[in-house]
Amino acid sequence: MKIVRWLLGRLILLLNFLTPPRRTRRPAEVQEKIDQQTQALALYQYPACPFCVKVRRALRRHSLNVELRDAKREPEHREALVAGGGRLKVPCLQIQEPNGEVRWLYESGDIVRYLEGRFVQA
Repeated sequence: MKIVRWLLGRLILLLNFLTPPRRTRRPAEVQEKIDQQTQALALYQYPACPFCVKVRRALRRHSLNVELRDAKREPEHREALVAGGGRLKVPCLQIQEPNGEVRWLYESGDIVRYLEGRFVQA
């Protein structure tokens, strides 16, 4: 089973590399404002996780520069995820609110909806 997961993970990464989504183009001042807001976000993820790839593709599609934290290979990120979010599950978006509160958002669909609701113009 470990070999199957490894192969599927590599296939997902290859397909993601070969078919990257187009980035949203915005005026420089609008993109700069969004970049300032995304500094309060961090995505805890595994590189080959299909749900993490889904979120990373949404980040690219909407030109959102969010820090990626590898919870698989980096013990400090894994520990921070468990300590803050309460469980070792990816993807997880850490959200630093302006009032200093930290929220942890799990589930790829919920993360994509949050990002699109906050940063994508209707």
